[in-house]
Amino acid sequence: MGHEFPEDSAIWDDAVALDRAHVFHSWSAQKKIHPFEIVTGHGSTLVDAEGKEYLDFTSQLVNVNIGYQHPKVLAGIAEQSQLMCTLGPGYANLARGRAANLVAKRAPEGFSKVFFTNAGADANENAIRAARQFTGRDKIISSYRSYHGNTGAAISATGDWRRKPNDFSRGHVHIMTPYLYRSPFFAQTEDEECARALEHFEQVVRFEGPDTIAAVLLESIPGTAGVMVPPKDYFKGIREITRKYGILMITDEVMAGFGRTGEWFALDAFDYVPDLISFAKGCNSGYVPAGGVIFSDEIAHSFDERVFPGGLTYSGHPLAMASIVAAQEAMEAEDIVGNAHRVGEDVISAGLNDLKSKHEHIGDVRGKGVMWVAEMVADRKSKDMLDGETMSAIHSKAMDAGLLVDVHDNRIHVVPPCVITPEEAKRGIDILDGVLSELGL
Repeated sequence: MGHEFPEDSAIWDDAVALDRAHVFHSWSAQKKIHPFEIVTGHGSTLVDAEGKEYLDFTSQLVNVNIGYQHPKVLAGIAEQSQLMCTLGPGYANLARGRAANLVAKRAPEGFSKVFFTNAGADANENAIRAARQFTGRDKIISSYRSYHGNTGAAISATGDWRRKPNDFSRGHVHIMTPYLYRSPFFAQTEDEECARALEHFEQVVRFEGPDTIAAVLLESIPGTAGVMVPPKDYFKGIREITRKYGILMITDEVMAGFGRTGEWFALDAFDYVPDLISFAKGCNSGYVPAGGVIFSDEIAHSFDERVFPGGLTYSGHPLAMASIVAAQEAMEAEDIVGNAHRVGEDVISAGLNDLKSKHEHIGDVRGKGVMWVAEMVADRKSKDMLDGETMSAIHSKAMDAGLLVDVHDNRIHVVPPCVITPEEAKRGIDILDGVLSELGL
């Protein structure tokens, strides 16, 4: 029998001790992590157990778009909890219907139905399932620079290191996608990068065999992989190629959706329409776990007379649905998406580019809305990545100064909540400036 602490034990109120004794953490060697306790938050600020406040440039896992403890979302969850806390997906429920309506409203014309999931991974899982069922084909093409979730097909569609120890799902093919700063296509301009990436994609389709490919699955803007904003015509080109060969297109909006890029969906800026859209994170900022797939009408109606072979006990969970409704209504009423656009353009973009002009170890700055990256290099000419020890020091010194930032490989990710104020965003950039100066970068 495992060790348990009695409720009257002194350790019962020690979050870190209980965590270390009983919580198994994701993506971690368990003895090498040192979690610190967060007690509460408000807006773009988190508060630890000692009352220290941190300006949050992480949105935790890039999901808290509406900020912390938004009163309208809290009220929506509380109201639903008094009415019905849980209800199976086979019943009609007003919160579920309203949530589906509001989510579908943000999709392009021709999208009416939403299949709700528990998070982004199973959203991508079910988008893949739908594509395979609709086409009768098996293969899914995705990018090497991507993350789609940690479930069977989603992790095999992922391109980063996390796929390798978990790659048990069949039928996955990977391509290189645009990344002009480190161009895999030896391009010098965005137009060259776009044209060569599209040619590469079509060659892969031809060599794999179009009649074997169900869909291409791409993040609208790759997030964890490095916030690589695609060339303006890239997705239009992908869409043309998929239509040419009868292949479906799945757009992963799990991280980039619902205001993150200063648009309701990031795909809105690229003038194309996919067949399936996966979402999660920002739809309700994770107040209750939720995600889903928005089906084009053609695909949705293909299951009018045949069974869709997928389902989840908590699909459309009432508390999650109430949080989506409240979050969506608040985001629209308070112009939170517009705020993300304005702060991104006026403060974060300008601020990070100013830092680049001052700090020689910033090799590249890129992003949209409140989704940005500063890529750190040992030398701008060679573009060699800045070492992990220095990146860890950036993270630690920023935290000491009251700023939470994520570092991935050689990148500083600047992804605050969409509600961040211009003053807060500037303060965070100033803290980063000081940290980089202190480290001589």
